[in-house]
Amino acid sequence: MVITVTYPAKCCLVIMKRSFLFLMIYSFAMSGTATARQQLTDTTDLMSRMTRKIVQNDYAGIHSLLIAKGGKLVYQRYFNGYLADSLHDSRSSFKSATSLLLGIAIDKGLIKSVNEKVYTFFPDDKAFAADPLKSTMTIKDLLEMRSGLDCDEWNDEKDCETAMAATDDWLKFALNLPMKHAPGKVWAYTSCCPMIVGGIISKVSGMPVMDFAKKYLFQPMGISKYRWTVDPAGQGMTGGSFYILPSDMVKLGEMVLHDGQYHGKQIIAAKWLKESTTGTIPIPDFSFVKLSRTPVAKPQQTHYGYYWYNELIKIKDDAVPVVFASGNGGQYIIIIKKLDLVVVFTQGNFGSWKAKRAFDLLAQYIIPTFQHKQQVNKGSVNKK
Repeated sequence: MVITVTYPAKCCLVIMKRSFLFLMIYSFAMSGTATARQQLTDTTDLMSRMTRKIVQNDYAGIHSLLIAKGGKLVYQRYFNGYLADSLHDSRSSFKSATSLLLGIAIDKGLIKSVNEKVYTFFPDDKAFAADPLKSTMTIKDLLEMRSGLDCDEWNDEKDCETAMAATDDWLKFALNLPMKHAPGKVWAYTSCCPMIVGGIISKVSGMPVMDFAKKYLFQPMGISKYRWTVDPAGQGMTGGSFYILPSDMVKLGEMVLHDGQYHGKQIIAAKWLKESTTGTIPIPDFSFVKLSRTPVAKPQQTHYGYYWYNELIKIKDDAVPVVFASGNGGQYIIIIKKLDLVVVFTQGNFGSWKAKRAFDLLAQYIIPTFQHKQQVNKGSVNKK
């Protein structure tokens, strides 16, 4: 038996309207899902494209690139014959580790503050204390590269590091340098400043800076494979040329990212990290982003803290603050709190602008990828 039901014309019209509305909503929802999937695919492709470009040598001289998020390595690639267990010369990015060591010395009460006068740590050096300018120099002046010493390795005006390396006692050389400016006035980059800081750490701790670093920084963080550069007098170089694994550079970055904590241990006071990594000194006419020649980010001025750099990566209307250690040739430990990221580069682009192309990779591939993932994760949380 067939039952036929006849609807009034008005009723049919209502059903048709409702069906059409349902189809519109469904199509919109499916379209949104497809768009989200496409965006996710696009960002995955971004990282793949980046890797291909490095492998194809479009970005020359890169030895390693590691990215950590949430305490886990999410990207780890080695290039040009370098391997995970290859020690790498960190160059001047190790100056940032020297800043960490000084913070530990302050935490332990070995140094009262960065405002202490440098001459008080070297009582046997009568000439240093007697110099009218040197006698006013503070630890802070050394950390900010405003010592007043007659050196400027940033613009190759006076390369004191090369001259220092030719002597038997690098600390003595640094302390004996003539003055050019009053301390605290002029920013002039030199590896002699962190060499003096290393000497101060040795004096107050009663041990070589190598032993201090091992006991209070490296061992607590599980960093065991490394090599110091040591002068003929047996003093560790605290201005650079420290050989380390890229994966251990990531550990240092993660500790800074997490306000001094590493795997539940407070390695350095959060207060020190906030003070030391804040860039308060503008570096005249300088931007890492500008030198990278990236087409996607607008250059912003670089600022300097206590052996740490700060710069904004400005892409369209979004500005992402980055804190980083930097060494000649492209040795970078980059901390991006906004994205919970640590990015490490090691390179062989010594004395070349190509070292700065790491910031193009940040702007074109790395930051957009993790910005999108962050947005997707936020969207998922909001739906729940």
